[in-house]
Amino acid sequence: MTTLGEQDTSIALPGDAAYDAATQVFNLAAPARPAAAVTAHTIDQVRDAIRHAESEGLQVRVHATGHASAATRPMDGAVLIRTELGGAVEIDARSRVARVPAGTRWGAVAEAGAPYGLAAPHGSSPTVGVVGYLLRGGLSPYGRQVGLAVNSVRAIELVTADGELRRVDASSDPQLFWALRGGGGGFGVVTAVEIELFPAVKVITGAAYWPAVHAERLLSAWRRWTLDAPREVTTSLRVMNLPPLPDVPPALAAGPVLSVDGAVLSTTDDVTVARRHAEDLLGPLRAVAEPVMDTWELTTPAAVLHAHMDPSDPVPFHGDHMLLSEIGDDGAAEFLRVVGEGSGSPLIVAGLRQLGGAFSEPDPAGGALDHLDARYSYAGSGVPFDPDVARALVDHCAKVRAALEPWDTGRTVPSFVERLDQPQRHLSPEQVDAVDRVRARVDPSGRFRGDIAPNASAFR
Repeated sequence: MTTLGEQDTSIALPGDAAYDAATQVFNLAAPARPAAAVTAHTIDQVRDAIRHAESEGLQVRVHATGHASAATRPMDGAVLIRTELGGAVEIDARSRVARVPAGTRWGAVAEAGAPYGLAAPHGSSPTVGVVGYLLRGGLSPYGRQVGLAVNSVRAIELVTADGELRRVDASSDPQLFWALRGGGGGFGVVTAVEIELFPAVKVITGAAYWPAVHAERLLSAWRRWTLDAPREVTTSLRVMNLPPLPDVPPALAAGPVLSVDGAVLSTTDDVTVARRHAEDLLGPLRAVAEPVMDTWELTTPAAVLHAHMDPSDPVPFHGDHMLLSEIGDDGAAEFLRVVGEGSGSPLIVAGLRQLGGAFSEPDPAGGALDHLDARYSYAGSGVPFDPDVARALVDHCAKVRAALEPWDTGRTVPSFVERLDQPQRHLSPEQVDAVDRVRARVDPSGRFRGDIAPNASAFR
């Protein structure tokens, strides 16, 4: 093994404990198997790993939590750098900016901003890594108010193929800054990001669950509410068929349920408007039937990270993702036909995230991906308990895709794509060409080419 930097951190090979630690992923159905791996805690360790890859003629791949492992290319012939850069989240309350080292999870950012009444456009889990989520788009429970999470990025620190540490922002290198934000990766090793925060004093957040027998009426009511919903509210609707596991409440494991979760943001202590928005959403749903479980409440922003009840520990899963236009009554019926009660779906979760609002508005200062021309984001996934279930999941994902094809926009959000072999497209051909020109400048040898998202480069 080759020692890197001053710490006891080494290029590790398969069979080494350090290799196992560096290659950990969240999706256990898609393990990472690079030729070698290292967990980098310092800039010097990142540089040394890049030099090692160059000397051995290897590619360089990068991850932190490994949430996207199933949607990335195989890592054969590569050195994988797991970024766990040292240092705490730094908050500049006056300018409302946080500096976040690579490897940091969203829970730490929320905790750091809370004393200042500031929040970040995080996702639905406290254990997701900040950098990957941001630079691959990021759909936040606050997104209809603040837009795509990637639009919050104000500066990026990265080590490029030449070993140079760069701090990139709109003034220092506007082309690279544009390409880094949603361009599909392959530029270098991001070591920190600076993101803009926003005021968040109180939120109404949580989830309500009903027996799936009421799904048709609930989906109809929710969908019609989304047509002119206030920007302060972002929600998801999911059909869930949860297994009876220790961390699953018994009421949710008794059979298929339909859930509506989300967040209603209030930037001041006066929550009158937020309460009215929440009642406009939840009142008609609760009138359909009494929920078997209902956690919606007025609380602090930190609770938003737990409302969606995403798993906190690594699990194996297969799934699919699409961006949909307005589905109407016909699309809603098709959605329930293929994922609802009686459909025979092996998916544990299948849902629609509400878009529109600021999600759909181009950011004048944004990057390569700065908005979404879609009404809903569909995502469905299940656990491949055995090979038969794994095959059933793949087949059923194809069935769902065929059923929803009339409303498929043909675009995706990189952070939601579940598998490498599924359709992926988030950039126009003109954007792909522009991003490739930036890559050619900062990585002329293609050392990081394996990290480029499919269809985000003209190179193969």
